[in-house]
Amino acid sequence: MSFNPDQALQLARETLDIEAQALIGLKSRLDHRFSQAVQMMLNVKGRVVVTGMGKSGHIGSKIAATLASTGTPAMFVHPGEASHGDLGMIKAVDIVLAISNSGESDELVSILPVLKRQGVPLIAMTGGMNSALAKHADVVLDSSVDKEACPLNLAPTASTTAQLALGDALAVALLDARGFKAEDFARSHPGGSLGRRLLTHVEDVMRKGDQVPHVLADASFTELMREMSQKGLGASAIVDEHHNILGIFTDGDLRRLIEKGVDLRALHAKEVMHANPRTVLHDALAVEAAELMEQFQITSVLVVNDSGALCGALNSNDLMRAKVI
Repeated sequence: MSFNPDQALQLARETLDIEAQALIGLKSRLDHRFSQAVQMMLNVKGRVVVTGMGKSGHIGSKIAATLASTGTPAMFVHPGEASHGDLGMIKAVDIVLAISNSGESDELVSILPVLKRQGVPLIAMTGGMNSALAKHADVVLDSSVDKEACPLNLAPTASTTAQLALGDALAVALLDARGFKAEDFARSHPGGSLGRRLLTHVEDVMRKGDQVPHVLADASFTELMREMSQKGLGASAIVDEHHNILGIFTDGDLRRLIEKGVDLRALHAKEVMHANPRTVLHDALAVEAAELMEQFQITSVLVVNDSGALCGALNSNDLMRAKVI
């Protein structure tokens, strides 16, 4: 066995060209049947049950996952397992999306009559427009390709790319019809980075109660420094007796005062604070706090409640620990 790097590169380019042409051909064949399939899937009272054998089954599993995560209840059922009991998972209120390039896979074809007897609507995604699968289907989506990218024209390559792309097209059309938004996507992906960005609120990650550094306006500079050191935020709020925010003092402010040679011992918090600091509402998304910090190049932000009073604080480290940034 010898390896020719130039030949490998040439085959890679040919593969991408063949698969790109397959998608262009797929696009040109889209017609009212695609819209009909979307309408059927949109109106189904149950779930979209995706099924397929071999490589088409792997593609089907991914399509089912994409549908489910974009607002269309869906699941994958293996046609071989369906023949041995799993067919009971499919109800008349469901709709089946059956995928087969040839449309003649024995395991798939064998369950089609049963599905029809149950009254389950059937959408076929196939390259065999005159196949057994196509003849049983209510709607047929043409996923045929001129040739596979495999040099032997045997291994499913371009055909599975076409199936995957057509499945994505269905999912995108459905999510648009449902008015599916980023917030909806996040709710089904709470463990992902998008979920954290769109589901995590400031109050979920902020410091609360005694963890929030704050002093009264008349507090001595020593008291201010003690509060900042104990709470470890890198800043302290200066508030009135009703916890309304008057200002903020940060580590950066301290460094600048020292550089100027200011005598700090006789100063009070109100004399060194920055008035009207940036704040964020407690129920805002945490990502909004991150954007505020980035916009104004600050590392800490004070949190206020609906009345505008101090109720929390957070810094960039808090957001990083929550994996918001």
